[in-house]
Amino acid sequence: MDRRTFVGSLALTTVVLPYHASAQPARKVYRIGLLGSLLPTADMVGPEPRNPAVVAFIKGLRELGYVYGEHFVTEPRGADGRFERFPALAAELSRLKVDVIVSAGPALPALKQAISTIPVVMAGAGDPVRQGFAKGLAHPDGNFTGLSFQLTETTAKRLELVKELVPGEAPVAIFWEARDRPLSLQVAESAARARGWKLLPLGIRDPGEIERAFRTATAARAGALLVVPHAVFDRNAPRIVELATKSRLPAVYAFRTYVEVGGLMSYGPDTVNGWRRAAFFVDKILKGARVADLPIEQSAKYELVINLRAARSIGLTIPAAILARADEVMQ
Repeated sequence: MDRRTFVGSLALTTVVLPYHASAQPARKVYRIGLLGSLLPTADMVGPEPRNPAVVAFIKGLRELGYVYGEHFVTEPRGADGRFERFPALAAELSRLKVDVIVSAGPALPALKQAISTIPVVMAGAGDPVRQGFAKGLAHPDGNFTGLSFQLTETTAKRLELVKELVPGEAPVAIFWEARDRPLSLQVAESAARARGWKLLPLGIRDPGEIERAFRTATAARAGALLVVPHAVFDRNAPRIVELATKSRLPAVYAFRTYVEVGGLMSYGPDTVNGWRRAAFFVDKILKGARVADLPIEQSAKYELVINLRAARSIGLTIPAAILARADEVMQ
């Protein structure tokens, strides 16, 4: 190669290389839809949201190497306790064609109805197989995967706590959603029969019947209350807690949100940890894994939370054996 050819080649290289560098495709920024049940959208927005569950999810992604704004952004939608909004919010996320959606609990049926192709990661479902979100835990065989909270299986444990808390012959009132006889109620009834405990099942169809159910429990001299997890109760947690205190009825719930608004005791899954673990599934999906092949995990972290102020307000002394097992005792 003579000098003129070499110089010309070098000049061409200096022109062409920057062109090719600028022509590289931009990194894909994934869009992750978030659908919250009790949350306002404002608490779910951006890289530093106010809601602890969404904070845990973003932290989980960060631990896996994802940077907000560089690798992903969120498209949050919160129902703010207005569950009738779920179908519209689910349809909106579907129209946005987000890469994956993360949600939990009572919002999941609306997503099942509205979405058949977008992957959905359950940050927590009570019983995903029975609820129709998956054909099996090991092989979901659909567009839903994530975590099962095993709320049905842990019902017997909550009933045992109730009887340890308030032993004796008085019946245990059980609030359950009357439109669908839940498997949790059947589990409680089976456990009670095996141990000779008396139950007072009280079916409730809508929030307007909650106060009547408390009057019935009081009239029947119920010794304690067990609330079967359901959206109709969860979104009315403050009212249920208020009436339980007014009725001086020791109550055990599945979620700590009841204890945080003044309830006595809860035993159930760590829901915030469920959102953190959801990041693991999102990572796998964004890297190309088939949702149908990602096994649903059973929640590995359960917590017993006790509110001593609530106990004092109804004149109840928590047994030392229960206090010793508590993961958190609120003063």
